[in-house]
Amino acid sequence: MNIGAQLYTIRQYIQTEQDFARSMKRIADIGYKFVQISGVGDIKPQRIREICDDNDLKIVLTHTKAERILNETEAVIEEHDILGCDHIGIGSMPEKYRQPDWIDLFGEDYRGAARKIAAAGKLFMYHNHNFEFEKIDGKNYLEHLIGQFSAEEMGFTLDTYWVQAGGADVCQWIEKLSGRLPTVHLKDMAINGRDQLMAPIGEGNLNWPAIFAAFEKAGTQYMLVEQDTCAGSPFAALKSSYDFLAGAGYR
Repeated sequence: MNIGAQLYTIRQYIQTEQDFARSMKRIADIGYKFVQISGVGDIKPQRIREICDDNDLKIVLTHTKAERILNETEAVIEEHDILGCDHIGIGSMPEKYRQPDWIDLFGEDYRGAARKIAAAGKLFMYHNHNFEFEKIDGKNYLEHLIGQFSAEEMGFTLDTYWVQAGGADVCQWIEKLSGRLPTVHLKDMAINGRDQLMAPIGEGNLNWPAIFAAFEKAGTQYMLVEQDTCAGSPFAALKSSYDFLAGAGYR
């Protein structure tokens, strides 16, 4: 497995082309070789690709606006061809689908786009938060999604923190989604009093040896470090996580 940086972590530092170039150098200097494009400002895909190439960074996943995936599928695919990226991710289920009488309509609405993406040699990827572990008719949202899309139509960017925050077992869900987890998000969970906090990998309470072993078994290719909120510099948080992962044998 390879490790990468989810650029949403440094979103305030990638809003202009100049800042994006500065930030990609810092990401590469930490040691990362792979990135996810998310939270980037209005920068043309060709320039994003060129800057990443200049820093020997391969783009392996994006988070793309849900409405663009649905309504501009061909243009989105073309942009990912430019980026050299095979995984087209949705950051979350649009809110209207998050209720009993609409959950199954997500598959009905997005299956056509997912099939176009698959026909282009790419994969539609769904990223979870904690709300997906709410149960509807005895099944949680992720279980509904598993039934709505085949493995060829949709993969899952399982997020370790949000699984834990949803009261679920991280390793159990890795096993449940085995073969459908080419890209995943790593973030740790620490505790301050009764508050749950996002933390660099190894600085919280998740069982990382077991999680790594489960991802290995599930066929995961890219483990992407993400920390939505950081106590200090997000670059420092990404470095701390990188150092921990490198110490565990991952690059």
